[in-house]
Amino acid sequence: MAEDMQKSVETPSETPTVPAPASSTSGQPKGMRKNGKNWHAPKTAFRPTAGQTSYAKRLEERKAMAVMKEKEKEMKDEKESIRQARIQAIKDRRAAKEEKQRYEKLAEKMHKKRVERLRKREKRNKLLNS
Repeated sequence: MAEDMQKSVETPSETPTVPAPASSTSGQPKGMRKNGKNWHAPKTAFRPTAGQTSYAKRLEERKAMAVMKEKEKEMKDEKESIRQARIQAIKDRRAAKEEKQRYEKLAEKMHKKRVERLRKREKRNKLLNS
C-alpha cells in the first residue's frame, strides 16, 4: 500500500492541478474581513527582502536620477535667468525715466545746450568709471 501511494506522488499526470489563488490586484473581493473594517486595504504577508534590488539596478536608478536632477537644474536656471533679465529691464527703464526727469528739471533752470553738454559729460564719466 505504501508503494501505491509513493507511485501516485511520483507520477505528475495523476496529481491534480491546483488553481492559483486570486490576487488582490484582480479586483475580486475576498469576502468580509474578520474584524469588520472593510474600508482598510487588505494586509499582505511581511516579506523583508521584497524591496531589495541588485547593485547594478540601483546604480542605473542613481544615474537616471542624476540626469533628471541636472535637467531640472538647467530648467530652473533658465527660468531664473529669464526672471532676472525681466527685473533688470524694469530697473533700467526706471533709471532712464528718473534721469530723464532730472534733466528736464535742469532744463527748466538752465539753457538747453548747457544741459546737453552736462549730459554728454556725465555719459563720458560713466563709461570711464565703469
